[in-house]
Amino acid sequence: MSDDAPSAIPAELPEHLEDEQLDRAPRSSVLRFARMTGSSIAARDAAPWLTDFLNAAYYRCDVGAREVDDLRLAFAILTTYWYRKASERRLHLTDLSAFHRAFGAGRFDAGSSARGTLSREQLLEGAGRLLGDWFAGAYADDERRGWGIAFPTADERAGYDHGRRMALVALGELTPERAALEEQVWHTYPPVEVPSADAVIAALTRPETWPDYASETGRFTPLRAGGLLAQTFEIEVAAGTESGRPIFTRGYVTITRLVTPDDPETLAAYFAELEDGLERYGEDEPRAVPGGGTPLVGFDLTTHAGHFMGSGHNRLVLFEDAGRTWVRAAGTWDPMPWQVSAAYKVAGREAQQAFWGQGGVARLSMLHQLVLCVGA
Repeated sequence: MSDDAPSAIPAELPEHLEDEQLDRAPRSSVLRFARMTGSSIAARDAAPWLTDFLNAAYYRCDVGAREVDDLRLAFAILTTYWYRKASERRLHLTDLSAFHRAFGAGRFDAGSSARGTLSREQLLEGAGRLLGDWFAGAYADDERRGWGIAFPTADERAGYDHGRRMALVALGELTPERAALEEQVWHTYPPVEVPSADAVIAALTRPETWPDYASETGRFTPLRAGGLLAQTFEIEVAAGTESGRPIFTRGYVTITRLVTPDDPETLAAYFAELEDGLERYGEDEPRAVPGGGTPLVGFDLTTHAGHFMGSGHNRLVLFEDAGRTWVRAAGTWDPMPWQVSAAYKVAGREAQQAFWGQGGVARLSMLHQLVLCVGA
């Protein structure tokens, strides 16, 4: 039966479905896609209060008053609490009471923030009550922050246990594009200028820093020890952020190919293949690297089963052109199965495009946040 036909919808989806159950679901199943929501560290019964906390910290604020690092701070509070207090399990409804004791009063203190919201000062004060007085200093210290978590000491950061989060993830198989080339979608996003190639390379080759570049619409969290090649990321994407009522979904990608100037022939072949594909199969797509430009680095982020865009891979490419340095995303995807396409149109397309820089809105784009961080 074709993936385009909706006849395989189960009569009822279970209220709770953990990742190990998702792993047993067929690669293209509705069940797998429908339950790939939120974060791997949160059970479904935690979703309402967790979303409410993020709304109070950021999404409920007026768009013009939003500061993206307040959102990163809120995520860091949640993730640090999970790692220190609950890392043998997911967050549940039972964890709400601890957050209410730490942050509840601030929600109604109209003198410090709008009613129902939390200012940055209130977030830090509440985190001190929840986790300890060390948190504010640790969050501000690059040597005590990593993987979206604050650590009391640099030694504790060095001892971070990747296995705790990975144990909550039943990672599906890699799902690169498999359709005939003429059926695939080839697309580039607008390039984003960066202050220097060296600064961007230094940032991206330290996966533990990727949560520092999270935007309003999404974040990457690395799941494995080691560097960039073969690293697996959990991606959390938020749609509907303008309305203050975000919808969260997640997916997984692994870096399956990395090319650098250390191997000039492989670098040249990688970009030649990309440019050829865009020319042949893209619909009026520009070159990834303008004619006369110099490619510097490229890597593939290949999807795992259940990804919100289906099967394929995205690329990040770094290049120089006319004395300036740029980074851009370029993706290749199979046509989406019906259940993926429908959800993507409703709750994902605009967020995905903004996340990779389309529209040039810095608070929405990870690439713009990267530029702001490395240029600071």
